[in-house]
Amino acid sequence: MTAPGIPAGAEPLEGAIGKLVGVGVGPGNPDLLTRQAIEVIENADRVAAPAIAADVPGRAESIVTTAIPGIHLERLVIAMPVAGRHNGRGAEGDAGGDAGDATRSSYDMAARRIACWLGAGEDVAFVTLGDPNIYSTFPTVAQAVRTIVPELQTETVAGICAFQDLAARSGTVLLDGSQSLALVSARDGAGELRDALARPDRAVVVYKGGNHLPAIVSVLEEHGRLEGAILGELLGMPGERVVPLSQATGPVSYLASVIIPPGDP
Repeated sequence: MTAPGIPAGAEPLEGAIGKLVGVGVGPGNPDLLTRQAIEVIENADRVAAPAIAADVPGRAESIVTTAIPGIHLERLVIAMPVAGRHNGRGAEGDAGGDAGDATRSSYDMAARRIACWLGAGEDVAFVTLGDPNIYSTFPTVAQAVRTIVPELQTETVAGICAFQDLAARSGTVLLDGSQSLALVSARDGAGELRDALARPDRAVVVYKGGNHLPAIVSVLEEHGRLEGAILGELLGMPGERVVPLSQATGPVSYLASVIIPPGDP
């Protein structure tokens, strides 16, 4: 019988267990894949990447295969929550908070595959957009694997974040002196943004705001912070756009980022 908490069809594994490493591959431009990330990926026994379908390469996979030609990746199909989909572009990288049955089932299936590789003594590199410790799929995947492999060893390799790339591309200085930065998610609306703007001199970065862009603009207007705010989407990918938020029109990717420089104290 399967032990409590272990997905059906999977049993605890015995023997030498491999290591699971979450590897951040940056926001999109393959040139932003770090040397450490490349080394870990090339030395892994197996490399896995999230995808929205078995026949559709995910964004993280596309970055890696461009930077490391000939590398083989295993696609792990992970169903993202409805809130993580916008205009058919998918939402790779979003663990989704309160996931539905389909999402939980897909994580369990991915965990079983990873557990099999680990049980064979393989070290597995799981590639993910941005950084594996910031709004990433990796912690949820690792948690699901740990229900099968309680002794699981995990490590992470830092990746460049979208807001860093966006600041560089737009020539925006986010912080100076003793200023602070708030990083918030707008996945469920602009509520967190209101709290972050309570301090006028604080820089704010908004992730996953594509579905709620009008609300974000409205909140920034209320606080007098719309001027200077920058929208970036699909950075380093086809369809890339970097524009002042006040000039953003048309459909916006769910994974779009907004940076709001510090205002006057």
